Amino acid sequence: MKNKNNMFSGERLVQLIASVLFIIALIVIHVVDPTFYPTMWRLATSGSMEEISTYIQSFGPMAMVVSMVLDIFVNAVGFLPSIFISTANGLVFGLWPGIIISWLAETIGVVISFYIMRYFLRDAAHKLISKSTMLMKVDDFSGNNGFIVMLFARSLPYFPSGVITALGAISKIKPRDYILANLIGKFPSTALEVAIGTDIVNYQENISRLGIIVVAAAIVYFLLWKAYQRYMAKQQAKSNESKE
Repeated sequence: MKNKNNMFSGERLVQLIASVLFIIALIVIHVVDPTFYPTMWRLATSGSMEEISTYIQSFGPMAMVVSMVLDIFVNAVGFLPSIFISTANGLVFGLWPGIIISWLAETIGVVISFYIMRYFLRDAAHKLISKSTMLMKVDDFSGNNGFIVMLFARSLPYFPSGVITALGAISKIKPRDYILANLIGKFPSTALEVAIGTDIVNYQENISRLGIIVVAAAIVYFLLWKAYQRYMAKQQAKSNESKE
């Protein structure tokens, strides 16, 4: 009983420290640049490739840093679409630099979002999922096979990022597994989003490449889905055997 109380107190202390540091970081950002939050929100919700690209380019040599900060902010918030910024990165910096910048920024952003949800919203999330047998099974399932589940989920392009992050936060997945799964899984999904978005904007120049990318991606993801289903079926069979 005493050990449980100590663990509970330690977790609360970590939450308190994390809360204070997070609030301080938000205040410092506002003091340094009072226009930061309104600008980030406007760009993230505008959906204007021209406006986002112009804003990023206006910083000259610091453009890549500003783009990463903007992309991290959008992914950390969790419910804002990052596809517009990812596409703008491809248009401003070129395809491969845009992919690398977006991949790293989105990975950092969803990791930050994960910790925020787990430390600040986990208690409420547990109360919510305890009322649903289905969600409780999802929580246990993602705990036992967390890395594979998260890896596959993050590899899907255009899937709502905040939903995946929330499921990871309320599950039993280890932070290490979450970070690694996101680092690996985010690359193919981000690469597709940047490539397809860039080619759609410049469709007159890249219509052939766009068609090839879409067809190839459809085939690859179909094969991955079948492999994922086969893996999960084997895991379920093993689980059933261990219970008998």
